[in-house]
Amino acid sequence: MSSNIVILSGSPRKGANTDQLVAAFIQGAESAGKSVKLFRVADMEIGGCRGCGACHNNGGECVQKDAMPEVLDALREADAMILASPVYYFNVTAQLKLAIDRTYAILRQKTPIQKAALLMTCGNGDGSVAESSIAMYKMICRIQRFEDAGIIIAPGLHGKDEIQGRPELEQAKALGEAI
Repeated sequence: MSSNIVILSGSPRKGANTDQLVAAFIQGAESAGKSVKLFRVADMEIGGCRGCGACHNNGGECVQKDAMPEVLDALREADAMILASPVYYFNVTAQLKLAIDRTYAILRQKTPIQKAALLMTCGNGDGSVAESSIAMYKMICRIQRFEDAGIIIAPGLHGKDEIQGRPELEQAKALGEAI
């Protein structure tokens, strides 16, 4: 069971459906006595990975001077990582993708992360637009040797608060408790 969880949330819309899904997860995790650190990466200044590889030659420190070192430091201490995002044009938001790409800096470092989970919301009714995000997430788990603790997709959501009363909120809460 994980006790130190880091969430990277890419939703730029505060309080919207993805934030509510994340809040349900946090409620479950904290009720089970777990420590949760939430990074709303859409609100942070994070540049894109330059692919220069300098991070692999200097202990995982990126040459860019932005908000990402705080995220990387938290991930170095975490035993679970949660990715959360609405689907924007068939994938996670650009803001979350920037942060995911920048975790390349710690790819070669041994972190205590053992488990991961994916929380997503989307507008289409069957959730199929999340397939590329799921594939990316599963590849991250495979390469990093993270156990996939769960994937929750809440489809058919267009307006704020449409997630209220949906089973995915209870699923997220249960996942937070169990992870």
